Amino acid sequence: MKKIPEIMGTFRSHIIEVPDVIRKCSGVRIFGKRVKSFIFTTDVAIIKNTDADAVMSVYPFTPQPVITQSLVSASDVPVFCGVGGGTTTGKRVVNLALDAEFKGAMGVVLNSPTSNETIRAVREVIDIPIVITIISDKDDFEGRLEAGATIFNVSGAKDTARIVRVIRERYPDLPIIATGGPTDESILETIEAGANAITWTPPSGTEIMRRLMEKYRGDY
Repeated sequence: MKKIPEIMGTFRSHIIEVPDVIRKCSGVRIFGKRVKSFIFTTDVAIIKNTDADAVMSVYPFTPQPVITQSLVSASDVPVFCGVGGGTTTGKRVVNLALDAEFKGAMGVVLNSPTSNETIRAVREVIDIPIVITIISDKDDFEGRLEAGATIFNVSGAKDTARIVRVIRERYPDLPIIATGGPTDESILETIEAGANAITWTPPSGTEIMRRLMEKYRGDY
C-alpha cells in the first residue's frame, strides 16, 4: 500500500473520521471529484471537522434556503442538500432545488415520496445531480430514471444491501449511494452488493462532548 503523508493542525487534530472500510468502494465521480464517503448530518460543527468526501444534509423539517446557505458555507467539501419531496411538494421543491444550486450545493436530494412529475420539473431547471431516495425494491426505478434522477440513494434499513443488489443487477452502471449501517461488516456487505458510495451517520455532538468531558474528568 502507498504511504499517504498526513498533515494536521494543532487545533484541528480532533476530527470525525469515517470508517476506513468505506475506501473499498469505487466512488462516484461528480464534476471531476471522486466521492466515496458521505457524512449524514446537518451539524455545521461536525461538517467543519470531518474527513468525509462529501456531506449528505437531509433533515425532518421543511427545507429552508437559510439552512442550505449555512451548510454550504460551513463545509470544505461538496454538500448534497435535501429539498423536500415528502411534505414539501410541487413548485416549492423546484424553487428550493434551484436555490440550492445557486448557493453552491453539488447535488439535491429528494425524499422517497417524490412524484416522477416533480423530479421531471426539477430536472428541467437545474444542472446538478438529482439524488432520489429509494426505500424498497418495489420502487419505480425505471420511472425515476426516465424523469431525470441521476443517482439512487438507497436507505432500506436492514434490507439496504439486498435492495442495492437488486438495483445493481438491473442497472450495472447506475451511480448508487447507500446507507452502510453501524458496523464495518454491514458497510462492506453494502459495498459488495454494488454501492458506489456510502453514507455514514456520525455520533451526535452531544455524544462527542460526553466523551470529551469524560476524558477531561479522567485527567483530574
